[in-house]
Amino acid sequence: MSQTNDSDPIHVFLVEDDQSLASLVSDYLTLQGFKVSVEERGDLANERILAAQPNIVILDIMLPGKNGLDICRELRAVSTIPIIMLTARSDDIDQIVGLEVGADDYIPKPAQPRLLLARINALLRRVHSEKNELTQQAKQSEINFGDLSIQVQKQEVYWQQKLVELTTNEFDLLYLLANNAGTILSRDDLLNQLRGFGYDGMDRTIDMLISRLRKKFNDDPSKPKRIKTVWKKGYLFVAQAWAKES
Repeated sequence: MSQTNDSDPIHVFLVEDDQSLASLVSDYLTLQGFKVSVEERGDLANERILAAQPNIVILDIMLPGKNGLDICRELRAVSTIPIIMLTARSDDIDQIVGLEVGADDYIPKPAQPRLLLARINALLRRVHSEKNELTQQAKQSEINFGDLSIQVQKQEVYWQQKLVELTTNEFDLLYLLANNAGTILSRDDLLNQLRGFGYDGMDRTIDMLISRLRKKFNDDPSKPKRIKTVWKKGYLFVAQAWAKES
């Protein structure tokens, strides 16, 4: 996938201060038919990204001028452009915080160009699929389970009549679980639908997002009743557990 529906090349905006890595990635993606823009300074990134309106952003965390987490947070406040973050190989906290501030995916450094290409294509397929799904779901503008109300078109969630602040990833996962209430969804099912590729046995994204959802909806992590863990199978959204509380 290297072209948009109108035959223009897909525009990738890379924010990376390692010039050798930036050149390697840029050259590889250009050979694959992408248009690539590169910025090495964090404090200049958002202005250039918003002016260019690329199809996808690849964002390093450690940058001169402003770090990638702050760039992602500021960008996500005004834009839904898909973002892939580059993180330290074994630094879970970077991955967790990156997802919390609105990144759609993360890749450990050093980033292998072929893996990066696969993740870019998977994320773009997911975004395209989500747009089509939202169009098809226009008639289903709201999902309700007791005290839980998911406003599909507005991308808002209310719990006990109060707005719950969710990241895009949290909203997508909650919607997916709720839309399959009563059905056990494996990590592989969830990752395939949320990110376009299956579970590799190590990815902790789903576990982290489930943990955050449980916290936001007062679901005891030691004995969850609303979003249950089914051992060796996956996760289960329990419709009855969201019943209105007296």
